[in-house]
Order: sequence, then structure tokens, then C-alpha cells
Amino acid sequence: MNDNQRAEDPDPLQPDRAGALFVPVRPGPAGCCARLFRTPLGARTAVAFTHERRLVRTLGQRQHWIRLSEPAIRALVAPLGVTGLVVDPPLAVLPVAGAPRATGTQALSLARTA
Repeated sequence: MNDNQRAEDPDPLQPDRAGALFVPVRPGPAGCCARLFRTPLGARTAVAFTHERRLVRTLGQRQHWIRLSEPAIRALVAPLGVTGLVVDPPLAVLPVAGAPRATGTQALSLARTA
């Protein structure tokens, strides 16, 4: 591999640790935006799934998604200050009623991180 190849951005569909992952998205003003979640300790994190059926089982049939590699996901959320990525979280739950809701992130929090 030469120096030019190392300096290039990763291909969004190029396989990495887990191959192309299924990333939950939501509609945004300029297209789709990655959905961000919170861990049980409150840290913002990106979430991805290794199979579509795992995403559907965790977030439901109506959840939209795109496929991206792990480096592409991290590059997408890094400008937002998000460094965490949870792959295949086992459960997502709604926040407790009356709990303050953080602005700019989704209302779901991860029950457990990987």
C-alpha cells in the first residue's frame, strides 16, 4: 500500500471489523441523519447492526436504515463529538416518564452497551 492509498477516505461500503453495517437513520432537512442514542450512563453514541433483522427486532419494522462501514459511521458522527459506537445492542427502551430530554438526540437509550 502506498502513501496515497493510506491518506484516502475509507469507502463507505468497504468491509471492516464487522463489514457493512445497518445504521438507523431519521429524516433530516438535507436528507437522512444518523440516529444517535444514549447509553444507560447518558453518553451519546452511534448504533449499528450486523443484520437487518437485528435492527428490526430492536427498533421496529418502521425504522429506516442505511449501510455504512464502521470507519464511515465514526467519521459521520465525529463532528458531533460522538465517539462511541455500539454494534448489535440487545435492547432499546424509551426514557423514564418525566426525565429531562436532551436536545439534538433521540429519546431512546440503550439498555446495555457492547
